[in-house]
Amino acid sequence: MSVEERPSTAVTRYLDEKGISYQIFKHAGEVLSLEQAARERGQRPEQIIRSIVFRLSRGGFVIVLVAGDRQVSWQALRHHLGTSRISMATKAEVLEVTGYPLGAVSPFGTKQALRILVDRQALQEEEISIGSGVRYTAVIMQQRDFLRALEPVEVGDFAVEEETV
Repeated sequence: MSVEERPSTAVTRYLDEKGISYQIFKHAGEVLSLEQAARERGQRPEQIIRSIVFRLSRGGFVIVLVAGDRQVSWQALRHHLGTSRISMATKAEVLEVTGYPLGAVSPFGTKQALRILVDRQALQEEEISIGSGVRYTAVIMQQRDFLRALEPVEVGDFAVEEETV
């Protein structure tokens, strides 16, 4: 687990082109939980932003960004999108539209231009981390830089607290 020099990936090229400050964090090994990822990065789970790709019933895809400790509200998402049907993209669809494998998805530098929705709660932290496009590697950045890099983006209430059992 260490802060690494910047590799050249679609994500880093995108951020560099926009002049966005960030660090790359590479985990020492496999990451098995949100809590482990947060602990190794010196963060709390709510500072990790998850990128979830959805397929729209009328065609196309959207990417929804939520804080790690929250779940997408399907009802709120359907309402915002003005559709009654959405589904999570398959592993193959995620790779096809983003260019990134599951567990490493980033909204930056995707293969296809995607509509980006970010849950308001994901913007509550000063420092966040997000997928880098490479498994077990994250981009750590300041929230203000994150927002600047996302433009254009739609901010709304798309998630609810994760239920604990």
